Amino acid sequence: MRIAILGYGVEGKSAERYLKKALGGSVAKLEIEIRDVKKQGKGYLKNLEKFDMIVRSPGIPYLRLEIQKAKKKGVEITSTTKLFFENAKGILVGITGTKGKGTTATLLYKILKASHLSSRDLSKRNIHLIGNMGIPMLDELPKLKKNSISILELSSFQLQDMVVSPHIAAVLDISQDHLNYHKSFKEYIDAKSQIVSNPPSTPSIFQGWDGKKIKNKQVFYFPDNKSSKQIAQKSKGKKIAVLADKSLILKISGAHNLKNASMAATIARALGAEKSIINKTIRNFKGLPHRLEFVREINGIRFYNDSASTNPAATVAAISAFKESKILIAGGAGKNLDYRPIGKVLKNSNTKLVILNGQNRKEIGRVIGGAESSAPHIIYVKDLRSAINLAYKKAKKGDVIILSPASTGFDQFLGYGERGDVFRKIVRLMRR
Repeated sequence: MRIAILGYGVEGKSAERYLKKALGGSVAKLEIEIRDVKKQGKGYLKNLEKFDMIVRSPGIPYLRLEIQKAKKKGVEITSTTKLFFENAKGILVGITGTKGKGTTATLLYKILKASHLSSRDLSKRNIHLIGNMGIPMLDELPKLKKNSISILELSSFQLQDMVVSPHIAAVLDISQDHLNYHKSFKEYIDAKSQIVSNPPSTPSIFQGWDGKKIKNKQVFYFPDNKSSKQIAQKSKGKKIAVLADKSLILKISGAHNLKNASMAATIARALGAEKSIINKTIRNFKGLPHRLEFVREINGIRFYNDSASTNPAATVAAISAFKESKILIAGGAGKNLDYRPIGKVLKNSNTKLVILNGQNRKEIGRVIGGAESSAPHIIYVKDLRSAINLAYKKAKKGDVIILSPASTGFDQFLGYGERGDVFRKIVRLMRR
């Protein structure tokens, strides 16, 4: 059996380990070939028709011509996500959305974990946080049991070619993103829809913390977001609309974070978690790195790292999270997205200055400074360090400085994580 693994990052290496263990003793001859742009260059997807199976890493589009050509020739196309879903034991809770997946998944995990620790019957509480959290999905498979509950953060890249769906799905706010990967917003929505469009891999009726039986399939969604509602309606399961619960107390800023916390709370309640545990967990949650993360206050000026905001909708949420006078640092590598929403929200947002850096700084500046917006003064600088220093120079006591790029960090950094780390380091080393 000849297998090609496309992409040899964390997911690709995990797939290689899994396949060798899963198939090594069951096929007469197993040949695994690694195809990676760093290894073979631009032609790394040539002649895929010669393989029996292709395992796609999430970063390689399913609709690539070379992959689809191989599929028409009868080659089996799978992915690390599909392999996980086909072999996972227990209940799968999938969470998707343009932003907020990590926050919602982590909060739900913490709530269920706290419920697990408070339960007398510990044998029935086996909770896992899986997907885009640093540990590859396939590496987690051996740990799963029939009574496991796995919480998965799922991107459009992972969902696009899925033929099964999780038992419980959450669809957060959806807005334009990844249009450098997807051909259109419709294709992006179609990919996200796979979280609800298919039957679960295994039918399950399971018992919640309160002893009640819970049937799959359920989908939780935000009714005030058109695309979230649209995706939810494609499910044949029970549909639960989720609204922001203003009674929840959060340490992190932003109406979007309140919505995501409300989603985690609603799913946890559906699973039978106690209200007191839910409220306590949310109240103590400090947020995830690079997501409106408070870094430091210097002379009454507060710095926030929102480097994970790589699209306009996320930056709009960051701007809206603070009523104080603010300076926005944005820009980086673009994804063919529409920046007009940023220009519109700047009106009456108490933003006194926008500092733009990165490859797309002029593009963002042209859009948010256009006739449809009311952008404040815009200044262009060459890099992030220059932007931070200028922002501090222009800020006054009581101001908030936010790094919320609306762009990826690949023009200057390895990604948004490294960009956020650099932002933190520069700010923490600044003198009063």
